[in-house]
Amino acid sequence: MNERVMVAMSGGVDSSVTAALLRDAGHDVIGVMMRFWPDEKPADAFNSCCSPDAAYEARRVAETLDIPFYLLDYREIFEREIIDPWVAEYASGRTPNPCVLCNTRVKFDRLLQRAAQLGCASVATGHYVSRVDGLSGVEFHRGLDDRKDQTYFLWGTPREALPRIRFPVGELTKLRVRELAHEYKLITADKPESQNICFVPGSTRNFLAERIPTRPGDVLTLDGRLVGRHEGAQFYTVGQKKALGLFHTHEALFVTSVDVLANTVTVGPREACEERLVLAENLNWLLDKEDIPERVQAQVRYRQSPASATVEAVSETKITLSFDLPQFAVTPGQSLVVYNGRRLLGGGFIAGRNAISALPD
Repeated sequence: MNERVMVAMSGGVDSSVTAALLRDAGHDVIGVMMRFWPDEKPADAFNSCCSPDAAYEARRVAETLDIPFYLLDYREIFEREIIDPWVAEYASGRTPNPCVLCNTRVKFDRLLQRAAQLGCASVATGHYVSRVDGLSGVEFHRGLDDRKDQTYFLWGTPREALPRIRFPVGELTKLRVRELAHEYKLITADKPESQNICFVPGSTRNFLAERIPTRPGDVLTLDGRLVGRHEGAQFYTVGQKKALGLFHTHEALFVTSVDVLANTVTVGPREACEERLVLAENLNWLLDKEDIPERVQAQVRYRQSPASATVEAVSETKITLSFDLPQFAVTPGQSLVVYNGRRLLGGGFIAGRNAISALPD
């Protein structure tokens, strides 16, 4: 059945093809982009998705497809819901993922509300996610192209919102999406993928340094030896190997923990960054909690593949998983995302080692 669909356009090839496919399917398509850049921004802020340049390209795509395009002012919302919490997480020694917050609090919350106001039955995005009509309702599954799958970022989607979300490129490979973009003669067909955080002009370190007081401190080994100095604990994350400045050591060292209260960064061998037991909090499930299987697959980083694990305990707010094999760089603030095969079940935010050690036996 044809319906009015709002397409969240980022100025990239994936959302451009999303709009084209829905238009060709006979839907009444409206293209929108959420503006969150301020009036004045450095020149190097114009190379990412949803930037002023990207807005121009998205508008050009809309003109090519002969669909309306609107730029929605989300500056205050984005500052309050995404940027401020993201900075606060770093200030507390955690490593957040802004895309998870954006999808949860903005795209599939505020944007869905705006879509309803404009008479749109659903919102579509260029995520590589498969939407499946299951026996108990709409399910999200990993996209066809495993290299591009983006279900990791969608675990926080409100369950009641699932029927109102579409992913037209979820059953396509990236190569096929680019081929279609050329067939539609879209300006974004050969546009490279953005590698930057969309709201960060330049480096993340500089962005954080402008917002979090910088205090130099000690870099310590697991046994407490001083091996270097850092410029600010908030600049480091578990598993990090680069930019430690430990040139005098003869062993490969990785960040194993960050303590912003003591203002220390602890380093150790790679195996010291591996964990089997993982605790996540602030959960969101896309199915009834009692339907969560005992054996699942789970992912602790976007670039890592889901790994087999056992559900040791689960409540309304917390889950403890035991992985069959140790997982590298289990980082407080990142997401633990849970699957049953290719189906996305939900997830939560990874807690620190102290929280795990406090669990009852």
